[in-house]
Amino acid sequence: MGGRAYTVFDTVVGRCAIAWSVAGIVGVQLADAREIDTRRHLLRRFPDARDTKPSAEIEAAIDGLKALLRGEPVDLSDLALDMSDVAPLHRRIYELVRTIPRGETLTVAEIAARLGASGAVLSVGQALSKNPFALLVPCHRAVPARGDTGGAPACGGIVSRYRLLSIEGALAGRGPTLFDALLFAPPRAPG
Repeated sequence: MGGRAYTVFDTVVGRCAIAWSVAGIVGVQLADAREIDTRRHLLRRFPDARDTKPSAEIEAAIDGLKALLRGEPVDLSDLALDMSDVAPLHRRIYELVRTIPRGETLTVAEIAARLGASGAVLSVGQALSKNPFALLVPCHRAVPARGDTGGAPACGGIVSRYRLLSIEGALAGRGPTLFDALLFAPPRAPG
């Protein structure tokens, strides 16, 4: 396979990273508490990636990710993903999860049933825990059980499943969280 590249970029939740190959995006790392941790997590998954200026196509993907994290309704399902290193079952799971509409969720059991493998709940959970395509394969829309929005998506960094579902409107009627208040609070005046 040809070389991989990556870049780190600013979002409302901190510095995120994206890695790509000539065939498409190979991974997204959401913000950790520190940029060095975000970079380290991405490079642990893609050690051959080199810090590179993104192409226009990757820049468009970055713009979409930034917009989504600002709460804008963005459809990222048309972005090319390079799944050449993804196991066939995981690929099927990721492709199905990409079809879950914004503002909706499916349980892990429902995903397994839609794959025609209702006994594969554990396999679905394992695939989602290894999802390299944060937000592009919206694993935050795959919940453990109806109404259970706790925990961070496997590749979520500091962005919680609750926060992502809230951004997408899946939690209509629920009030803001402390994370929302801290994230979107106006800056304090010095002094």
